[in-house]
Amino acid sequence: MTDSKLMFSVESLLEEASKRAGGLEDYGPGPFLEPLKLFVSSLESDARLNPIGQFIAGQRALGHMTNRLNYVNDRTVYPEIARQKIVKPIFIIGLGRTGSTILHDILAQDPANRAPLTWEVTYPSPPPRTATFLTDPRIAQCEAGFPPMDERREKFKAMHPMGAQLSQECVVMMGDAMCTPLFHNQFRVTTYQNWVDRTDAWADVYDFHYRQLQHLQSGHAGERWVLKTGAHMWGLEHLLRTYPDARIVFTHRDPVKSLTSYASLTALVRSMGSDSVDPFEVAADWNPRLKRALEHAIAVRSAKSYPEAVFYDMRFSDFIRDQFAVVRKIYDAFDLPMSAEAAARMKWFIADNPQGKHGIHRYSPEEYGIDPQVVRREFRPYIERFDLPPE
Repeated sequence: MTDSKLMFSVESLLEEASKRAGGLEDYGPGPFLEPLKLFVSSLESDARLNPIGQFIAGQRALGHMTNRLNYVNDRTVYPEIARQKIVKPIFIIGLGRTGSTILHDILAQDPANRAPLTWEVTYPSPPPRTATFLTDPRIAQCEAGFPPMDERREKFKAMHPMGAQLSQECVVMMGDAMCTPLFHNQFRVTTYQNWVDRTDAWADVYDFHYRQLQHLQSGHAGERWVLKTGAHMWGLEHLLRTYPDARIVFTHRDPVKSLTSYASLTALVRSMGSDSVDPFEVAADWNPRLKRALEHAIAVRSAKSYPEAVFYDMRFSDFIRDQFAVVRKIYDAFDLPMSAEAAARMKWFIADNPQGKHGIHRYSPEEYGIDPQVVRREFRPYIERFDLPPE
């Protein structure tokens, strides 16, 4: 069963979010309400949600809305938030399924590195504190919010590990600015994603992203942030304006593998809330969007010099061959010290998380109507620039 009429409206969401946030109503600066309305409208007209999907979508919107209200309010309650400086953050960007998640988790093992964790991104208010960072009751609250383990979640875990104390992506944090490719990955919101692809709201997204990092580090800081998402390709120029001293790891892989794996992940996630998921349509819709985002990021990088920023290009084939060796090269490229403790913890994590630990993510281009020859022809400049071998 697929319902077109939503069981919630923008007005009911606003009312419920305010109630959850203790009566708060100030969403702060930036175009938040307009894209919220577009998202809800797209859910109704495009998403083909079943009742479970409607519930998931409503809770997704409410979570981001409540977070936004609390982020804005907490800046007045905790004045130390506004005094925080974000210095030389590390960003991992690139097409999906290129080793970025495991790289993020490896880098997070260094005690000097601060990665946003799933529980604190899900429940950021009040700002987390060092004294209770490992025992905060929000950790258990976050774990309890994951869906029960079933065949779909088992498959998802093989693609992307889940856990309250695992590193979280900036694409989720962007939801608190109501501008994120995450929504079209989770739900078929084509009209909304068309807006994301062409919006000029990315400056506001990164302004709020900076505020989010200030918030999270105000009570629990590291020497530097380690952040990741392929969604940074959409607004790379704004990332570099906001964080001019950023250190950026750009991950690269045979695009046939990247696009097929991304289509597989998207089709699985959407199937949790819709009975009408066409894997061919998923790939046909997402592939040109990802290609444009990738080309945009490369063009931004090539258009001008960024004297304070440092880029490092990481090939997936090199990373799989020797993960720790690649991490060493990243540290050298960014002129970062690596303590003995950091090296030991990273090596242990790598040994404890071999490829396939949570199952094998199996997929083939044919399942999604992807022609490898066509993809490699369309991505030839990218493949040749980064010398990407076919897999």
